[in-house]
Amino acid sequence: MYLGALELDILLGDVHSLKEKRSVVKPVIAALARFGVSVAETGEHDRYRRSLLGVAVASADIGHLTEVLDTCERHVAGRPELQLLAVRRRIFGPED
Repeated sequence: MYLGALELDILLGDVHSLKEKRSVVKPVIAALARFGVSVAETGEHDRYRRSLLGVAVASADIGHLTEVLDTCERHVAGRPELQLLAVRRRIFGPED
């Protein structure tokens, strides 16, 4: 079994309140969940123009795991209303 995780550091566009932040981040989280991953906002809760999203997935095949993480990263990077500042990726395998 392999476990993969992404930490996505995001800068939000024209957002001026935490309420507006929620209206941008919530659809991103919902879209990522459709890829069969667990996703949550894991940081930057008090800053309205920043968000830190955590994505996790488990798979029996490392190729599938990598493909799912790549798809999630591309999806977030392709959204025009936000800017992906940094991505941290970790993969744990049977040896870990």
